[in-house]
Amino acid sequence: MIKSKSNVLKIVEYIILFLIAAIVLVPLIWLFVSSFKSDADVIHYPPRFFPEKWVLDQYKYVGDAIPVFRMLLNTVIFAGAVTFISLFIDSLAAYAFSRLEFKGKKVIFSIILLTMMVPFQVIMTPLYIEEYKMGILNTFIGLILPRISSAYGIYLLSSFFSSIPKSLEEAARIDGMGDFGIYAKIILPLSKPALISLGIFHFMNNWNDLLYPMMLTSDVNMRTISAGLATLVGSNSIKYGPTLAATAMSILPLLVLFISGQRFFMEGIATTGVKE
Repeated sequence: MIKSKSNVLKIVEYIILFLIAAIVLVPLIWLFVSSFKSDADVIHYPPRFFPEKWVLDQYKYVGDAIPVFRMLLNTVIFAGAVTFISLFIDSLAAYAFSRLEFKGKKVIFSIILLTMMVPFQVIMTPLYIEEYKMGILNTFIGLILPRISSAYGIYLLSSFFSSIPKSLEEAARIDGMGDFGIYAKIILPLSKPALISLGIFHFMNNWNDLLYPMMLTSDVNMRTISAGLATLVGSNSIKYGPTLAATAMSILPLLVLFISGQRFFMEGIATTGVKE
């Protein structure tokens, strides 16, 4: 009786998981399939899941309307550079806050956390004026520099670093290893799940950002893919087919990134927490 009950529960669990997977995957599959539809198929009513004829017209239109490959390259440079630099700076700061003792540590850490409560809309105008005066608008430096560190990244890595046993650090110090050696040879290798999780978060956040790159760039050749997508949506009409095709091109790299790093991403979520 107990065994049959557990079997029924397992079946119910599988059904629920299947439904959740369908809710997540069906819109993505529909998006990619619809990007190969003609204009008539896209707006056909009632909607058809698969097109009558598979065409590349929407992708051709996107390529003619906007410099999509240049925008993709800009997005890769912007999101990739921010991710790598931010991981380095965030991890250094997190090591200091979690493993070292210095005056004012708790106050400084609290101030950093408080910055997470400040919305971007509050600082966007001062940021634009500052970049204008520095002459770095419409440049990669102007896009990357304000985001080379994040309060969230420092908080997440500090929590993870705090969970690493102190005995490893003490043994390294006995062997004559300094702080940077402990950081580079002990802390970072043991923190791979947290670093990859944060890296995916940074990359996806900057890849999908619209307001920030649109504010700091006016040259079409410096725009990111999100800004390019915005130009396909007019004030009076929306070009559904090209928008679907451009969205598919934008999402594909993120899907590849998430699928390749999902094991570390899940492990990082499971093992990162605030130490009491």
